Amino acid sequence: MSPVPDPAAVTPPPPLTEVESHGVDRIPDAERTATPFDLFRLAFGGANTFSTCVLGAFPILFGLSFWQGLAATLLGVVAGALILCPMAVFGPVNGTNNAVSSSAHLGVHGRVVGSFLSLLTAVAFFSISVWSSGDALVGGAHRLFGLHRGNVSYALAYALFAGLVLIVCVYGFRFMLFVNKIAVTSASALFLLGAIAFAGDFDPSYAGVFTDSADAATQSLFWPSFIGAALIVLSNPVSFGAFLGDWSRYIPASTPRRKVVGAAFLSQIATLLPFVFGLATASIIANKAPEYVDPAAPDFVGGLLAISPSWFFLPVCLLALIGGLSTGTTALYGTGLDFSSVFPRLSRVQATVLIGVLSIAFIFVGRFGLDIVQSISTFATMIITCTTPWMVVMILGYHTRRGWYDPEALQVFNRRQRGGRYWFAHGWNWRGMTAWWVSAVVGVLFTNIPGQFVGPLGELANGVDIGLPLSLAVAAVLFLTLLRLFPEPRAVYGPEGARLARTVDVPVPPITGPGASTEDASVREKAQLAD
Repeated sequence: MSPVPDPAAVTPPPPLTEVESHGVDRIPDAERTATPFDLFRLAFGGANTFSTCVLGAFPILFGLSFWQGLAATLLGVVAGALILCPMAVFGPVNGTNNAVSSSAHLGVHGRVVGSFLSLLTAVAFFSISVWSSGDALVGGAHRLFGLHRGNVSYALAYALFAGLVLIVCVYGFRFMLFVNKIAVTSASALFLLGAIAFAGDFDPSYAGVFTDSADAATQSLFWPSFIGAALIVLSNPVSFGAFLGDWSRYIPASTPRRKVVGAAFLSQIATLLPFVFGLATASIIANKAPEYVDPAAPDFVGGLLAISPSWFFLPVCLLALIGGLSTGTTALYGTGLDFSSVFPRLSRVQATVLIGVLSIAFIFVGRFGLDIVQSISTFATMIITCTTPWMVVMILGYHTRRGWYDPEALQVFNRRQRGGRYWFAHGWNWRGMTAWWVSAVVGVLFTNIPGQFVGPLGELANGVDIGLPLSLAVAAVLFLTLLRLFPEPRAVYGPEGARLARTVDVPVPPITGPGASTEDASVREKAQLAD
């Protein structure tokens, strides 16, 4: 654990216009000036957007009533927040991002799993944000100013969002925090203004398709639809799991863990604002303009503009701009950070620019070339199914280690070194790796997304998608079982020893390679063996 920094030695935050120099190296104690409330603003701001409203509309698209949809939304948000919030502690403890922290449980080389999972997640949700916000901006401008809705208009809107996001991410954490401070307040105010705009049309008695008069075939689809809607909602908070460390690493290590975990949990509970906004407006669309909620070709943004009063068109444009910028920055910043950790020759700025350009190209090809806008939801769901077991391994690993880590040993991969506490078998901890990939495969096999992807075993639960819950359970049971049957080295645990796991006394290879002298390696090896 890191010592409590002297308040007099704390370095004042750098100016907003100063480009952040830190990659995934450990943030010095003197530079950790963020608070749990800053974490709350970043996590909430990244989800308090138009793209979350689109996810909030899915219960209506699945045929649920407003109250049924609200129950599914509450279930998804609360369950997702509970899964997510423990992932916030790794940043303050280790001063680095969660992918690097995963070295402790998947091995020095195995940590690349977290980096690539976060890379894919960021690109997917960045794309959803840019597409949904760009469509809203163009649609609002069309209704407000008569702007032609052609490919050129959409291309300019996407380029505007992507360019602004890339600029903010290049400047780094402080500038991103400043943007989110504005975005949280502004977007929340606009959502509340939207509640006024649609209050007269909202009818909470919207019944959906699962009514008492529905035929037996329709009734049999209720639970698959309810669980499917809840899982789509749950995917939103879970998608932040790989990124919480990107922001919480600037929080002092001495900060009480309950405050950090509480900030992450409450940030997702607060997303009920955009989720319920999407749910309520979708029910209005289903009543007044049902062609926009046709499951075969849903168009929530078009439907929202169709039912909006004329005075709300400008707020829709502002909401799209603010929301797209907020979500995009939280996604792309973490992507550049992780990419720089996998390829340390690239600085954080270089990696951010490279991934940003590739993401923008992906957005344009997907929107104008391959027509994969709708299938991105399937892509995102599959990524979440594979990411959640990784989070389970991390959380249980933290518990068994009693929250104790060796920050220097976590940096072995980034420094192109070898050895240390987390070297395990040639840089791989097969226990964590096995628990992750087996549970991820199980989750994919049992996934059931009607009309998009159904795994080979997806029909065994009468059409209910049990892939994610099953992968959670398999990851937890398998990982703890492997830790009992095949003990890890005693050196990876702290002074208080292991919890729920056995250990074995084996020598720890000294850290060698760039920056590790023979004398330092010898001293370090003795210290490790002494533990």
